[in-house]
Amino acid sequence: MRIFHRRSRPAAPEAPEATATAATATTPVGAVNGYAVLDTVAALPVSTWRYLWEPEDVRHLGPMAQDWHAAFGFNQDDTRIPVVDGLGVTLVCVQALHRRVEELTAEVDRLRAAASVHPGPEGRTP
Repeated sequence: MRIFHRRSRPAAPEAPEATATAATATTPVGAVNGYAVLDTVAALPVSTWRYLWEPEDVRHLGPMAQDWHAAFGFNQDDTRIPVVDGLGVTLVCVQALHRRVEELTAEVDRLRAAASVHPGPEGRTP
């Protein structure tokens, strides 16, 4: 399994109808549900591993490419995890976690406000 695979690629032909710039050669395809991606990552097996050619004491940490491919299926190759996909999944998860923290913070603030308005047992406020 190789995570990094470098090869030269021919320049992509320019498509005038695409929203991509010539510099990036990308175009948006669709929105992503961050919470669904976060759930998928949470269920993804993560372990330590090493390449067969590395010494016995070398360890890497992460998912196996086959598990990654089964979970996301971004490309046809189940022997490597493209760095751009790993970074994209990470950023989507960070965004989903940030939204969740914001939601929980707002809920805690609402609960604190409600607790300070309503006196507790025996007439005391908590």
